[in-house]
Amino acid sequence: MSFHPLCTIFAIFTKILRLFIDMFYDNGLRFQCQMCRYCCSSEPGYVYLSDKEIEEEADYLGLSREEFIRKYCRYVDCGEYSLISLQETSDYDCIFLTEKGCGIYKVRPYQCRQYPFWKSIMSSKEAWENEKNYCPGIGKGPIIPKREIEKRMKDGDPPLMVFRKK
Repeated sequence: MSFHPLCTIFAIFTKILRLFIDMFYDNGLRFQCQMCRYCCSSEPGYVYLSDKEIEEEADYLGLSREEFIRKYCRYVDCGEYSLISLQETSDYDCIFLTEKGCGIYKVRPYQCRQYPFWKSIMSSKEAWENEKNYCPGIGKGPIIPKREIEKRMKDGDPPLMVFRKK
């Protein structure tokens, strides 16, 4: 899959810029999941899946790829193509959220494993501090080193794009 040239240039520029600017997380940040399940519920959103994630999750549940998509996913219209996202319940909980937590925790999507180290949250100290209003694990637990934070911020496999027939 190729990306728009401006996106590639912006990504390179951002990486170079970070070499010269101190990031608010240079000394690491404290985070430890409190199992509150906020990141899996309460607000509408999308958990986009890569082709690899669809295969892993379907296999974990003993389903064919097609069965998994039909039972647990939705198509998100993006114009010329659609992306595949996990479904939500009527109250915006993830389709796999149970009383005990994630029903597919061992193979949960990369997007879920990244939280709260999403680029939008890590874009500024203010955004990180604001996320504390929703995530009680921020500011608790061991210090996560900068290297680990940046590893978690990296993009996973791109979401599966389903192109429309013309």
